[in-house]
Amino acid sequence: MIRTARQMLTCHWTARRLQRYLDADPAAPLSAGEVARLEEHLAACERCAEAISQHRTLARALGGWGRRTPVQPASVERMRSVLDDLVREGRR
Repeated sequence: MIRTARQMLTCHWTARRLQRYLDADPAAPLSAGEVARLEEHLAACERCAEAISQHRTLARALGGWGRRTPVQPASVERMRSVLDDLVREGRR
């Protein structure tokens, strides 16, 4: 697909604002006009739509890393048992 200079400039403009758009950060908001222009471009540009899809997928994946999984009591007990055994062996 041959892209025009205007399309490339619009993609570049979009790429520079994509993270701010996704974050919706009140400290660095996009104007209503910028949001409308960006969304219009995303609706028409497959390449940029794919980029935003990848950003969202990555954000979801990374978001799950912050959740803590409770440790099972049986696991803690096994670890204590192994450590106790190691300490006893070290005293011999």
